Amino acid sequence: MNNQNAAQSYQLDTARGASPIGGVVALFDTIIRDFQRASAAIAAGNVETRVRQLNHALTVIAELQGVLDFERGGIAAARFRRFYEVTRGLIMEANIRGTQESLQELIALYTPVRQAWRTIDQRVPAGELRPPVRASVPEQNANAEDFATPGSRWDA
Repeated sequence: MNNQNAAQSYQLDTARGASPIGGVVALFDTIIRDFQRASAAIAAGNVETRVRQLNHALTVIAELQGVLDFERGGIAAARFRRFYEVTRGLIMEANIRGTQESLQELIALYTPVRQAWRTIDQRVPAGELRPPVRASVPEQNANAEDFATPGSRWDA
């Protein structure tokens, strides 16, 4: 078994045993890994890999966006929707610009959110969580500044 197959096997086994929040953490890990691989592709001058990795990140983000529960999640769900929308735009921009700085900015945006999910996963017993229920998107808007980090280019 090669290293990539071993890593995929480990990730699959981890995901199977993950709590619902742990599953979100794993998806954030995937997105961040996609950004790191795209950055490495830029350094290597490999446009095809950069595009593939960023497209994969967009696919994972679409999945996260698709399971937002606006009925139970309220303003938090609306803010995540806006976070995903804005960062999807930043990913498209990073794909066009093709700079490592643009990817480092994305990593800097996703890492603290990933860590927050990880902290919640460690503190909330899995039995207290219910599976998400898909709901229609209400007319709620989050402000970009709700996700701003010092020194980031977060704008909506």
